[in-house]
Amino acid sequence: MKRLEPNLLLAITTGFALGLVTLTASVYGAGEPLRNLLLAVICSAGFVLLNPVLLRMMKITPRPPSIHPDSPGTAVWAALFPMMVTVCAAIPVFWPGADYGLLVIIASVWFGVTVESAIKANRQAG
Repeated sequence: MKRLEPNLLLAITTGFALGLVTLTASVYGAGEPLRNLLLAVICSAGFVLLNPVLLRMMKITPRPPSIHPDSPGTAVWAALFPMMVTVCAAIPVFWPGADYGLLVIIASVWFGVTVESAIKANRQAG
């Protein structure tokens, strides 16, 4: 069996945490549930599609994938992404009633970073 790519696993776990953020923001928040779902999808896809274009326009060198096999410490630092998104999912539960659209956008961008990292790792391996 082929080894699973750690950047892909990072993106999957952050995606599940983003789903949890969207669910808790929709159930416990004051915003519309459909709006939160659309925010999560559009912001994640927008980051993944538009960030490489923006980096090229600004002449910034692209970042390598989040998790490198050469330095095992990157896996520990990359684990902060799903952990922070999961913490964001707990905020609407403890402070219900507010509009948590910005929280969904922030979690979506973090998810976009992990998806972009998985794509870069796949291209380098490929």
